[in-house]
Amino acid sequence: MAGGGGRAEHDEKTCRRVDGTMTRVFELLGKRWTGLIVTVLMTQPAYFAELRRAIPKISERMLTDRLTELVAAGLALREVDAGPPLRVTYRLTESGRALEPALSELARWAEQYMAEDEGCP
Repeated sequence: MAGGGGRAEHDEKTCRRVDGTMTRVFELLGKRWTGLIVTVLMTQPAYFAELRRAIPKISERMLTDRLTELVAAGLALREVDAGPPLRVTYRLTESGRALEPALSELARWAEQYMAEDEGCP
């Protein structure tokens, strides 16, 4: 670390790789609620109303926005059941399900290093 005063030196290629890959990941999954939605869908497909019940503090508008982003990113599918009544089911795609190991690791990390929220039963 010559001339860096103890700081690691990074070349331009390293910075681009982090910016390109991890930025894309966190631009989508780092948004509030997105990880929770994916976690709920990891267990099974769910109707919109079931997702609202599973994540009680999310607004209908925010849930709609996040689901639209997940569908656009190819992580989830939106299926409309003609009804009546008209119902919309969301399920993860193969690439959405491929997030399971990463989300499981994050959950393990949180159990070990983050204090549990006293307000949740």
